[in-house]
Amino acid sequence: MKLKTLQDAILYFSDADRCREYLVANRWPDGVVCPRCGSKDVLFLAKYDRWHCRAKHDAPQFTLKTGTVMEDSPIRLEKWLPAFWLLANCKNGISSYELHRAIGVTQKTAWFMLHRIRLGMKATALVKFGGPGSAPVEVDETFVGGKIGNMHRAKVRSKYKGRPVGGSSTKAIVVGIRDRETRQVRAKVIPDVNRETLQNEILANVEKKSKVYTDQWQGYWNLAHRDFVHETVNHLEKYVRGQVHTQGIENFWSLLKRGLKGTYVAVEPFHLAVT
Repeated sequence: MKLKTLQDAILYFSDADRCREYLVANRWPDGVVCPRCGSKDVLFLAKYDRWHCRAKHDAPQFTLKTGTVMEDSPIRLEKWLPAFWLLANCKNGISSYELHRAIGVTQKTAWFMLHRIRLGMKATALVKFGGPGSAPVEVDETFVGGKIGNMHRAKVRSKYKGRPVGGSSTKAIVVGIRDRETRQVRAKVIPDVNRETLQNEILANVEKKSKVYTDQWQGYWNLAHRDFVHETVNHLEKYVRGQVHTQGIENFWSLLKRGLKGTYVAVEPFHLAVT
């Protein structure tokens, strides 16, 4: 079932039985399985809202939260599921204060929930993008950070002592790779935009013989020599040349920076990785 609006999500997830049915259908579509031993020989204990595994092992009882980011949390599913919906559907992000007002929990609880949900949204096994005959892969880099002109002079001196100030030298550098077929994006903080750094990230995340579209930054030169079908677009002249463009990953950067400026205000570089 697709819940298209926040009102739909709140009404549907207001009932504990529906929350359980929804999660069971999505987590165990072929029948409930013990998360500890993999056995399907389980008994539902309606009185305690949990299952009992008949196989002999430690801790035979489990709930829907067992083995998930919700484990060891006293927060009810009626709070967790709307929080999942909100974070997944708010393109510019959602702060802990906004979530605490929306679902009626404390700000600390909302902060805890958001970090758990983001952890659950990370990919566990990274499969390379692209491949021969597949949709193109877009690659681009961006700089994330505050403007020097908005900082106090004393903070600039203490934070960037001995380093050049201005331009991109004071910002975090993030490389992004987007698969047009799955619309999945991977982003990673990198130390520089040199050719070796950028191309090593492409080699680690994109199958060889894939179509790779980039701008004309020199860090992407000679990708064709590494067994990729590489095409570029000159942003000084145009942004789209037929199917060759990086508009998808540029749109991702736009959403990211709107979220940082309007919702989160300040984010440490180690939070900028996306898988």
